[in-house]
Amino acid sequence: MSAESHVAKPLKIPRSALVIAFTPAREVLLIERADFSGFWQSVTGSQEGGESWADTAQRELMEETGFDAALYGGVIDLNYRNVYCIYPRWRHRYPPRVTHNEERCFAVCVPTAITPRLAPHEHLAFEWMPLEAAARKVTSWSNVAALRHLQSSFALVVGNRL
Repeated sequence: MSAESHVAKPLKIPRSALVIAFTPAREVLLIERADFSGFWQSVTGSQEGGESWADTAQRELMEETGFDAALYGGVIDLNYRNVYCIYPRWRHRYPPRVTHNEERCFAVCVPTAITPRLAPHEHLAFEWMPLEAAARKVTSWSNVAALRHLQSSFALVVGNRL
């Protein structure tokens, strides 16, 4: 084992950004977690110290897919948030007694279903699918809620980008 594997990671801040990558044709990118087979989701990740919500969204999008939001007009703040209970299997990553996470939802409109560059230690697979089908496939209720929010405001969100 390398010395790096023994270095403790800093505890996560219980605030995260969820980013829905989508196309004008209403296709949505889903990615499967490497540490939880069968757990499908949109891009998501915790804030780091000093980051704005949008900074977190852009960084996580780049880290998890290789997509540079700036090339597509930047991330879109969906003005939507969820507060959810952190799965017990992941609570050790947070400070003691932290049980809930605040998640702000963003989107990025890409012109077509482009192939992401997945981080292999984080995700196993990806799939582009219709928005409605994606809302049925994702694992967490908070991701379903974010997808439904995008679906209900799609014309407004896309109309501002095209």
